[in-house]
Amino acid sequence: MQHAKDTFYITLRDRIAALNPARTVLVRGVSRPAVLVEENELPSVYEQPQVFRLNWTDLAIDPRNDQPLATMRCEIRYATAGNSSNGGMDRGRLLAAMDAELSAAINAAPQRATKINYAASGATAMQTNIFWNCVVFNAAETKDEQIQRVATVEVFSYQEAGEL
Repeated sequence: MQHAKDTFYITLRDRIAALNPARTVLVRGVSRPAVLVEENELPSVYEQPQVFRLNWTDLAIDPRNDQPLATMRCEIRYATAGNSSNGGMDRGRLLAAMDAELSAAINAAPQRATKINYAASGATAMQTNIFWNCVVFNAAETKDEQIQRVATVEVFSYQEAGEL
């Protein structure tokens, strides 16, 4: 399942970077696309605004086939306080822009990618694909000076022999 999670993250990160190269985050002194996996970062990094933060929640495995089908839910959290030059009065517009980027990245065809093993020296393509459904947006919420949203997407992957 880790290979599926890694592949989805890299695919989403690359699609967001292509849609909006200016959406970046500084992590340990390195500027990179503003898509982070919460379980891989310190809280001080992933709590920044204007960043898509992936959190893997539900997991179900259907063992009825030769290759069991794993279904994982990915929560994507993001927030904005707006631009300080506008006194934060544009935070709704900035959240809508992030909604549009996320929708374009996830809902664009193809909604699949070749599963990659990133743990090996050099990325290695595996024998199966991951695939996902359309993104579902929860209602926006206001917390302190920020407006935030949680979106979810179901990611599917067949488990290959020896895969954890």
